Amino acid sequence: MNKATEANFDGLVGPTHNYSGLSFGNIASFNNSAKPSNPKAAAKQGLIKMKALADMGFLQGVLAPHERPHISTLRKLGFTGSDAAILEKAAKQVPKLLAAVSSASCMWTANAATVSPSGDTQDGKVHFTPANLVNKFHRSIEHETTGAILQATFNNEQHFVHHPALPSVDHFGDEGAANHTRFCHDYGEQGIEFFVYGMEAFNQAAPKPAKFPARHTLEASQAIARLHGLHKNGLTTSQVVYAQQNPDVIDAGVFHNDVIAVGNRNAHFYHQEAFLDSAKMKQDLLSAWGDRASKFHLIEVPSSAVSVEDCIQSYLFNSQLLSHDENDMVLVVPGECESNSAVWAYLNELVSSHQSPIKEVKVFDLKQSMSNGGGPACLRLRIALTQAEQNAINPATLMTSTLFETLNNWVDKHYRDELNEKDLADPQLLIESRTALDELTKILELGSVYDFQR
Repeated sequence: MNKATEANFDGLVGPTHNYSGLSFGNIASFNNSAKPSNPKAAAKQGLIKMKALADMGFLQGVLAPHERPHISTLRKLGFTGSDAAILEKAAKQVPKLLAAVSSASCMWTANAATVSPSGDTQDGKVHFTPANLVNKFHRSIEHETTGAILQATFNNEQHFVHHPALPSVDHFGDEGAANHTRFCHDYGEQGIEFFVYGMEAFNQAAPKPAKFPARHTLEASQAIARLHGLHKNGLTTSQVVYAQQNPDVIDAGVFHNDVIAVGNRNAHFYHQEAFLDSAKMKQDLLSAWGDRASKFHLIEVPSSAVSVEDCIQSYLFNSQLLSHDENDMVLVVPGECESNSAVWAYLNELVSSHQSPIKEVKVFDLKQSMSNGGGPACLRLRIALTQAEQNAINPATLMTSTLFETLNNWVDKHYRDELNEKDLADPQLLIESRTALDELTKILELGSVYDFQR
């Protein structure tokens, strides 16, 4: 077994961060639509969290935002003329389309891809598959640029394999790592890859939500497992576990599993109502865990202590569960957890328990992201990496004190303090965004990953 470390790569908030209420099923996104946003504050809040985790000794990286507004998409949809003319036409004819192609939603890199580390794969390489995010138009246009940025960040064929996104149809709806986690004793050993789905696309009789869409399918998860080489002789190994989300909690606003569950190493922290069949989920995970060297912790939060509504309001489970060892974990939560009395009382009880591996709670102000429906877990993509694989990463993307200062100065130079939906039609915003991203690709040494650079 090779020794490995878990890295977190956070999405840097883009210059067009705004609240347009584009994500049906995401309560916060809907409730805050049309309110003014603060892109500069959003980017800085994310950077502060990244730097804090790097200072705590965790391997922390940065993933660049996408080009927005995305003029290439508007051209594909029949808008012609100069970039400024296209913006003007789109704003007049289909303003919500302009809002969609201006969304800074790629900041939530938990949806960027599904990643399988080398300890799990047949070929001993790290595998990446960008999520097609087909359920939401504004996110479905992300995967090509996401793939380009991931390849520029993890650009070494000896260690990394990059797959294209799954077919962009509902049957293979893929929301990435927001519905995927990995359990292990040590990060470098073969782990348990845990895939959570909202519905079975080819089984119309199977349970599914009635109000909000089930964005992720079982068929997508099975395809990812095949692509990443998690199967042997065509059969699923015991190290791959599938579980279905409870359709009722999806209808309550739990659009991804990471809004109601989070896992790390030998701990699964989840709500009592998270899964359709909790008993089977627990049995399957414990069976896969077997007789490993450490105990597997199933930390089930009862509805009597924290309601599903409190989970959604506070994003208790949309937290980062981090550890330097499996018996001493820290939970990174948004400030909304501290202001929710039921959630805060539960967390204080949890960290004081001798049975819990979670020993500390760290609170961060992420109000700009939270107001659009994304907490700490949404902002990061987790990747377990051996030392050789760490050495193969583009080093310019790893958080340091120097990079933190450079990116803060870059944000101050290029970002606005306030953005309203009507501002998306401003040609100057497009110029500002492209100027900023062109400079960023030099800072992060990414090369030409954007359409406007080619």
